[in-house]
Amino acid sequence: MRNLFSNIKGDLLGGLTAGIVALPLALAFGVSSGLGPSAGLYGAIFLSFFAALFGGTPTQISGPTAPMTAVSMVVIASIIAANNGSLEKALPYILAVFLLSGLFQIVLGLFGFGKYIKYIPYPVVSGFMTAIGVIILITQCLPILGYETKSDQEYIEQFKPLAEEILLEKILIDETKEGLLVLENFEETIKRAGEVNEATIYEEAQSLAKNNASGVIGTIKTLPRALGGVKWIEVILALSTIFIIYGFKKITTVIPSTLVALFLVTGIAVGFNINYLPIQQIPVGFPKIQLGIFSEFSFIQILPYVGTAITLALLGAIDSLLTSVVADNLTKTRHLPNKELIGQGIGNSIGSLFGGIPGAGATIRTVVNIQSGGKTKLSGMVASLALLIILLVLSPLASKIPAAVLAGILVTVGIGVLDYKGLKALNKIPRTEVIVMVVVLLLSVFWNLVYAVGIGLILAALFFMKKMGDISKEDARISSVAKEKYWKDESQLSDTFLENVFIKHLNGPLFFGFTSEFISISKQIPKTASIVIIRMDRVPYVDQSGLFALEDVLMELSQRNIECLMVGLKSQPKYLMKSIRIIGKLISEEHLFETFDECKKWVVSQQDMTPSN
Repeated sequence: MRNLFSNIKGDLLGGLTAGIVALPLALAFGVSSGLGPSAGLYGAIFLSFFAALFGGTPTQISGPTAPMTAVSMVVIASIIAANNGSLEKALPYILAVFLLSGLFQIVLGLFGFGKYIKYIPYPVVSGFMTAIGVIILITQCLPILGYETKSDQEYIEQFKPLAEEILLEKILIDETKEGLLVLENFEETIKRAGEVNEATIYEEAQSLAKNNASGVIGTIKTLPRALGGVKWIEVILALSTIFIIYGFKKITTVIPSTLVALFLVTGIAVGFNINYLPIQQIPVGFPKIQLGIFSEFSFIQILPYVGTAITLALLGAIDSLLTSVVADNLTKTRHLPNKELIGQGIGNSIGSLFGGIPGAGATIRTVVNIQSGGKTKLSGMVASLALLIILLVLSPLASKIPAAVLAGILVTVGIGVLDYKGLKALNKIPRTEVIVMVVVLLLSVFWNLVYAVGIGLILAALFFMKKMGDISKEDARISSVAKEKYWKDESQLSDTFLENVFIKHLNGPLFFGFTSEFISISKQIPKTASIVIIRMDRVPYVDQSGLFALEDVLMELSQRNIECLMVGLKSQPKYLMKSIRIIGKLISEEHLFETFDECKKWVVSQQDMTPSN
C-alpha cells in the first residue's frame, strides 16, 4: 500500500491524462463492436481499474483495443445471428463468452502460461494485426458514408418474408415447449400468429437487415446501396476528424490529437446545429450488473463459442504482454507476466458482468501515462475513475457525438494497426513465411479471425518442422541457444581481451522460439565491454522473427556505442540480413569474419591488447 501512494502527483496526472485519451477510443471501439458506445466505456472503466489493481505491470493502462474489438465484433455478430437478429436475446450469451475469456486468462496466469506467449510466430501476428487494420477500415465505410440500414426501407423490405418465417418458427417452438402444438388442433397457433402485426414483422426485418450488413462481407455487399445515397455531411465530419488527428500531431504532441478532433468536430457539429447521425444514447448512471448472464445461461448455446473465448483470452494475453514489454523499456523495470494475465482476466471478467467489451493493455495509453508521470498501479485506477466520472456526469453530452467522428477516429486506428514492417519485408523473407502471413490475413478478413490464427499456427509449425527436417538431413546440429562457454578456438584469451570483448554463442537456428532469449543479449554484456562478437558458425537458418530480433539487438548495441562483429555467418542468414539492409546499415561488411582467428586479429589490431596469455 505504501508503494501505491509513493508517487501520488505523477500518478494522478498520468492516470487523468490516460483516461482522457482513452475516452474517444473506448466509445469508438464500443460502437465498432456492435454493442454501442456504453459497452466500450464500461469495458474501459472496469478493466483499467482491476487490471491495474491485480496486474503485474504497474504503469499499464488497459481498455478496449483494436484486436480485441475485432474478434469481439465477430462474436457479437454471430451470436446475434443465432438469435434471429435480436441483440436483447443474444446479450446474455455474448457477455457469457466475454466472461469465459476473462476466466481463461486467469487460468493462463495461474498455470504460468505467460512465458509461452513468445512462441507465437511473427508471420501469424503480422498477418493478424494487418487483418485487424483492414477489417476496421472496411467496416467504417458505411458510417462514414452516413448509411444506416434502419433508414433504408427498400433494403428492409427484402427481409420481411424471412422475418415472417422466423416469427412463425418461434411460435411453433414456444408451443412445443409448452405442449400446446398438436396436429389435430392449430387453433392456438392461428391465434398467436394473428397477434403478429406489421410492426412486429418490420422490427424483425430491421434486425435481420442490420445483421446482414455487418462485418466485412456485409459491408462489401451493402456498399453499393450506401454509395447510391451518400450523406456528404457525414463524410465531411469523418474526413475533418482524420485531418485533425494527423495534422494536430505536427503542431504538438502534448495534447492528444484524437481528443482534440473529438471535441472540436463535435463542438462545431452541435454548435452549428448540423443535421448529423449521433451515436447511440449512453445510459446515465452507474452501469448495472447483467444478471441475464446467469439467469438465462445455456451451456449448449455457449459451447460453440468456447474456442472463441480461448482465442480472446490468448489474444488479450499477447496484446497485454507486448504492451508490458514497452512499459518495461520506458521505465527500466520488469513486469510479472503471469500476474499481469491474472489482472487482465479479473478486469475482463468483471467488465463483462456490467456489459463491457473485453480489452487488453493499451500501448498508446500506457505510454501517455508514463510520459505524464505515472509510475504505480494508482495511475491505472485513476484513469478508470476519470472515465467513470465522465460517464456519470457527462454522458448526455457524450451521446451527442457524431457517429462519423468515431468512424474517423477508427480509420486512424486501423491505419496505425497495419504491420508496415512485416508488409515491407514480404519480398525479402522466406516464401513459407509469406504464405503464412497472407493466409492468416485473408482468412481473418474474409472468413473467421479465430480459425485464421489456428490455421496460421499449424502452417507455421508444419513449415518449420519441414525446414528443420531439411537441415537435419544436411547433418546440421540443432540445439537451443548455448550458454556462454568458450569454444575450442577461443582458448587462451587474455584477461584484457575478455574484459573489453563479450562473445555471444548461438547454437542452432534463430527462429521465433528463441528470439526473446536472444534479445536479452544486452543484459549479458559486461559494463567493461566495448565490442560484442556474435558467433553465427552454428546458425544454419534465421526466420522472420529471428531476423527482426537480430535487427533490434544490433540497433540497441549501436545506440549504446558498442561495436558488433560476426563470425561464421551462413549463406541463408547473410542473404536475409542483406535483403533488409541489416548488413550495410547496422553492421558493415568489414565486421563479418569467416573464422574467429580472423576476428581476433582484427580486434587486436584496433586496440592495444594482447590476444592471449
